Amino acid sequence: MSGHSKWSTIKHKKAATDAKRGKIFTKLIKEITVAARMGGGDPDANPRLRTAVAAARAENMPNNNIDRAIKKGTGELEGVNYEESTFEGYGPGGAAVLIESLSDNKNRTVADIRHIFSKNGGNLGENGCVGWMFEQKGYFVVAQSATDEETLMEIALEGGAEDVREDGTNFEVITDPEDFEAVKAALKEAPFDYEAAEVTMLPQNTTNLKGKQAEQMIRLMEMLDDCDDVQKVYTNADIPDALMEV
Repeated sequence: MSGHSKWSTIKHKKAATDAKRGKIFTKLIKEITVAARMGGGDPDANPRLRTAVAAARAENMPNNNIDRAIKKGTGELEGVNYEESTFEGYGPGGAAVLIESLSDNKNRTVADIRHIFSKNGGNLGENGCVGWMFEQKGYFVVAQSATDEETLMEIALEGGAEDVREDGTNFEVITDPEDFEAVKAALKEAPFDYEAAEVTMLPQNTTNLKGKQAEQMIRLMEMLDDCDDVQKVYTNADIPDALMEV
């Protein structure tokens, strides 16, 4: 199982509380604002904004929150100017960690992220130290209880997917980022639902962690994910299922 999919699973489970939902909304609003600022306020003409709005609606964000975020991005409403940054580092056991952030104070963000790494047995590295280990891909999760592999593969591959693979209790559908929307449309027409859909960074290889290192890695990822300036966190850590389900 890829490190990415495991971390996605634990994030979905932990997002059930109101406090977590508030943080999710904050991150989504930032992404919508920046997407609108960079590519305009029309989701039909702005793929990044379209993806961000779809993610917000999947989390049941009210439409007026989405509209305000778009207007802040286009300048119709006053808003904060967020700067995009990428950070790279190593977690316990040398596992790779890739972080995407949106911040109005980069110095604060660097200090916070460095502190989180050092507190959990990792260290912040130089740009480029682990980024080469990840590849941008479209990514879908379909429960094995929802369909069979042959049916899913036929629908996904006809829609333009690169691969369908088995992952414990789920199927993973992998696409080129440019084919993400086409595959998403094909899966929406299917007689079953998908549980997750995103353009993400998938590790090309994984680092197996056990025991204390695995526990430290989970704490590191949780603290990074909770950081207000962090939008997304990716890792190539492969952690035992029993620890991920705690």
